[in-house]
Amino acid sequence: MDAVVKAVIEAIHASPTHAVLYLSGGGSQALGWLLSVPRASGTVLEVTVPYSRASMVQLLGKVPEQYVCRETADAIAMAAYNRALKLSMPGMPVAGIGLTGALASVPPKRGDHRCHLSARTQTGLWHYDLTLAKGYRDRVGEDLVTSRMVVKSLADVCGVSMGIPLELKEGTERLTEQRWSYSEEEQLEQLLNGQICMISFSSSADMTGSRRIILSGSFNPLHDGHVKLLEVACSLQEGTMPCFEISAINADKPPLGLGDVKDRVKQFRNIGKNLVLTNQPYFYKKAELFPDSTFVVGVDTAIRLMNPKYYGESKTRMLEVLLGIHQQGCDFMVAGRKVNGRFKVLSDIDIPAEVQHMFQAIPENLFYSDLSSTALRQKTR
Repeated sequence: MDAVVKAVIEAIHASPTHAVLYLSGGGSQALGWLLSVPRASGTVLEVTVPYSRASMVQLLGKVPEQYVCRETADAIAMAAYNRALKLSMPGMPVAGIGLTGALASVPPKRGDHRCHLSARTQTGLWHYDLTLAKGYRDRVGEDLVTSRMVVKSLADVCGVSMGIPLELKEGTERLTEQRWSYSEEEQLEQLLNGQICMISFSSSADMTGSRRIILSGSFNPLHDGHVKLLEVACSLQEGTMPCFEISAINADKPPLGLGDVKDRVKQFRNIGKNLVLTNQPYFYKKAELFPDSTFVVGVDTAIRLMNPKYYGESKTRMLEVLLGIHQQGCDFMVAGRKVNGRFKVLSDIDIPAEVQHMFQAIPENLFYSDLSSTALRQKTR
């Protein structure tokens, strides 16, 4: 690693962006460079080398039409970006880097020696397409060029203005670059059609904490009871980040449209609170999106979580699902609520001994609210 590369990586590590890198067929030296410069943990969330065909198919969830092409690089970067969202805290700027390459090998390749790299963030997409001169470098030399390209892409997504030369052979080697920016409406459409798994809208005031406390709901409308409940839940655990979550897909209602989502987001912006939009209505899926988190629920939701009816009338399946949530590092805080005209709390629920450790009661003296979004909507009408 030369001094220029090291200086660029130091600037990358000084930025707030965290990244997941999926690299196949090139860029391997970049991993050593990134991890050998101090503060690497402030940038690198995870690195995977999906080198075999089976590994690539598992990563993408399909067999790509071509393994080394622009479309596959985009798909790898999208997978890396979604993985970065799951591994980071809400509001943290993240990036997914996806590279696929065909470099010098034995026996020699018939086609071009080339590399395609995509870098995805919440607001943008970068393309880098590199063609190398066959026979000009050995495999290590070609990997060196693609490794510099990996560092260059990270510098670009982190907003680092320092350049990094690729040292291409003039006239026979070329790098083409393109960048697209996504509007907020385009991001929302990508969420609604399932391309991305979540979008964060964050308040800088609530960016501290190492564990997420998440209150999920439709918030139609958001009211003071919601805000107070999340504040109380966070007061019961130190070092936590409060976060509201809305799923655009509801298990019992039609999916939200673009206009509905915009209206819900506006509510949280107006009061400066963290919000994450997802497309997962079930808690076992939310646990995959938010590992190492605590979910705040009302006792009515806790009752449904304990009902075998929602698990094909199988208590065994119910325990499997709940323990699967626990394996993701997640648990629940339960607030009292009126159910069929009677105020109920966690102790009113029969919780199997196998999962009792996953549920903590929010004391009634700390939180009691009769506010209801449904009642507020009816009053407004």
